[in-house]
Amino acid sequence: MPTSNQTPILQGLLISLLLAPLLLLNSCGATEQEAPPSTEAAAQPDQLSTGEPTTVKASVKFKQDGGQERFTLKYKPDGAKLEDAAGAEIARLNIDAAQKVKIKDPQDQVLGYVVPTTGAWKLENAEQSEELYILRQQDDGDYKLETGSDQPIYRIKKREYGYEIESPDKQSLYKVKEKEGKISLRNAEDQTVLYSKDKTSPIAMACFGFEVLTPEQQAALAYAVSQSTP
Repeated sequence: MPTSNQTPILQGLLISLLLAPLLLLNSCGATEQEAPPSTEAAAQPDQLSTGEPTTVKASVKFKQDGGQERFTLKYKPDGAKLEDAAGAEIARLNIDAAQKVKIKDPQDQVLGYVVPTTGAWKLENAEQSEELYILRQQDDGDYKLETGSDQPIYRIKKREYGYEIESPDKQSLYKVKEKEGKISLRNAEDQTVLYSKDKTSPIAMACFGFEVLTPEQQAALAYAVSQSTP
């Protein structure tokens, strides 16, 4: 039997053994109560990443040989804006749900429209009463630009390097070359007249070689085709 001196020691050990499970349960409960704040903190990065969708390009800068900026096509949720090198507005492009592009000058006057159809883009006058030009896509990957009365103006031939713009009698006028993240428009002497390192399609760059069009029409057509071509 335990002596009188051993009795307090045994009682202390017994109390410790009885209290240990209670202390362990209390510790687990405190941990569970602290868990929700840490879960909320972990969710904050996800909350920050679910902001407004970033599906609109910022801008496409077009430069001349030598690096001087010539103009910029700034994308907006409802279209785009064409600005010169100094940032002055040249044209406004508004696109509707049917992908029709309205061309307006800085004074908000309508200049014309680009109307997409199956395999083609029609440039129309301000009243939409006349088809001025039509860019048609061919089954073989080529394009052709015609007047509203189907008279040929340019042949845009698919090449290994991009596209070649030719006259109806097959005279080379411009080439669009894509290489190492740079798309350039080159004249018949293979000199760069315009280039961009921003993401745009080769056929969109080709539109700036259509000298029969105004700068506003060129930009609107380039914008319109870029909506449906990679």
